[in-house]
Amino acid sequence: MTIWITGANGFIGRYLTRELAERGLAVHGLGHGAIAEPDKHYLGMRDWLNGEIESANLNALAVRAGLPNVVFHLAGGSSVGVSIAQPYEDFSRTVATAARLLEWLRTNAPECHVVVVSSAAVYGSALVERISESATTEPVSPYGQHKLIVEQLSRSYATTFGLQSTVVRLFSVYGANLRKQLLWDICMRLRDGAGALTLGGTGREQRDWTEVRDVAKLLARVGCNPPDQAVEIINGGSGIGTSVADIAQYVTHAWGLNIPVEFSGVARPGDPLCLVADASRLNALSFEWEIAVRTGIAEYVTWFKGQFP
Repeated sequence: MTIWITGANGFIGRYLTRELAERGLAVHGLGHGAIAEPDKHYLGMRDWLNGEIESANLNALAVRAGLPNVVFHLAGGSSVGVSIAQPYEDFSRTVATAARLLEWLRTNAPECHVVVVSSAAVYGSALVERISESATTEPVSPYGQHKLIVEQLSRSYATTFGLQSTVVRLFSVYGANLRKQLLWDICMRLRDGAGALTLGGTGREQRDWTEVRDVAKLLARVGCNPPDQAVEIINGGSGIGTSVADIAQYVTHAWGLNIPVEFSGVARPGDPLCLVADASRLNALSFEWEIAVRTGIAEYVTWFKGQFP
């Protein structure tokens, strides 16, 4: 089986590459950034093409690696905040990139199974209970809107041209090497000697936290099992909600501190109150999340401290 990963040099992409390679699969990557040979060997990546996802580069990778049986599409925007500040750039990175990939696959590898890595941001901010895949999609940020457009493009290519797709809507993915978002921000403040923390929002916001190593195993499981229908949507969440206040407490305790944490009460634009998956469909696949949130966060703190000895 020949596997391609777009965005393989990104946070999730690197974990997924290693997970698949350890299963003995031939993994080839396309995206941005240089990867040195020792790093490529560590990841188990056979080929890496540093460039845009466009026909010329896809053709070049096909010559080197052969046509793919499975493509994991991870490339695209990765930040709500950036999408609000630069919406057209996010559109280009997310929507235009996916459109070029799907069109190339339609004409060159129509039997390929495409795993589209999407986001729970497509659901929006109106829901306050566990969210099923059939819930209304009303994104409140350009990031979520662009992810939804990619899903719709995938459905169009699946139903019109038979290009099988599985859409995995990931929730709050974290883990070592993630150098942004809440855990990174808190750790940076603790490193700088903060005696107290003031965070945005109320602290009651619920998120479905999933450790990136578990996420890589989930994506590998989905990619190696093509859907029975033209397109399938799966929530990539555990169904367990954890409040931001609890997350902050887990981080400070793992750091070895007991400091006050306060909240401003002001939510960020595009930041919903609750994003927790209804994991019924995923549970039917007999997939099990192995890393508990508190354990994963303690490991993240250990990793962070190792970056600043």
